Amino acid sequence: MRQGLARKIAAYAPTPGETPTAIPGMMLYRRTKPTACYRASYEPSLSVFVQGRKRVNLGGHIYLCDGSSFLLSSIDVPAESQIVEASEQVPLLTLFLQLDMPTVREVISREELPELETSVQSRGIAVGETTVGLLDACIRLIDLLETPEDIPFLSHLIQREIVYRILRTPQGERLRAIATTGDLSHRTARAIAWLRANFAKPLHMEELATVARMGVSTLHHQFRSLTAMSPLQYQKQLRLQAARQRMLLDGLDATSAAYEVGYESISQFSREYSRVFGQPPIRDIKALRESKVVPINAA
Repeated sequence: MRQGLARKIAAYAPTPGETPTAIPGMMLYRRTKPTACYRASYEPSLSVFVQGRKRVNLGGHIYLCDGSSFLLSSIDVPAESQIVEASEQVPLLTLFLQLDMPTVREVISREELPELETSVQSRGIAVGETTVGLLDACIRLIDLLETPEDIPFLSHLIQREIVYRILRTPQGERLRAIATTGDLSHRTARAIAWLRANFAKPLHMEELATVARMGVSTLHHQFRSLTAMSPLQYQKQLRLQAARQRMLLDGLDATSAAYEVGYESISQFSREYSRVFGQPPIRDIKALRESKVVPINAA
């Protein structure tokens, strides 16, 4: 089944990079060579790997993905990625699917869905082994591309099944916690969503704790548990990635990008940018343009 799904992804994604599809939220990826480490943002999503190998680093915690793995991201989190095994002959192939949280909550609300034992995994990212049921659902989802008229009627049903298949795995516990109203992880996810929408504003922990409806110390603990970083470090990652994207894609100069994402000191922006991306803004953007790399996609 993995080989069958790999052939289908390869057929619909014949060139390296990201291939959008007619199915809402689904993209296909083909990578044909290893990469250096690059920063990427992981939204609530599922990535099913059927070929190649990739390494993800979240706050020092390493996750290895290969042709038998899926990567589940239950929150919006910036991490570091590296493709470690891919070639023209055997490319890294991935099916990427954004998770619709209302659908996740709908599936969780069913009384028939059994609760599994709580996993020791506490981060917002988890890696698990693909099951026959998950692979079968992914194959049927990609097969809808052959009959576009069926997509509006069947795509949601198959994606709902994919959510169910994930929730039946040990890694699904993280998704269940994030989606369950009242759970501390769900409250922390509210704070994360607020930070993503307001990262350019000054960060006041009391205000963020009010959004999450928990105490400041509890929020700090839960936030670090999910993201492997503090709220301030998370905000810094968002600011630097947003500035990098604006400079790379929109041609902004470093000073304008720094002020736009909330920095008041250009020297501080340059220091923190160099610490995260390895070199000052101007040299980094020049290198990215010369290599034609746009390091903002998660898959």
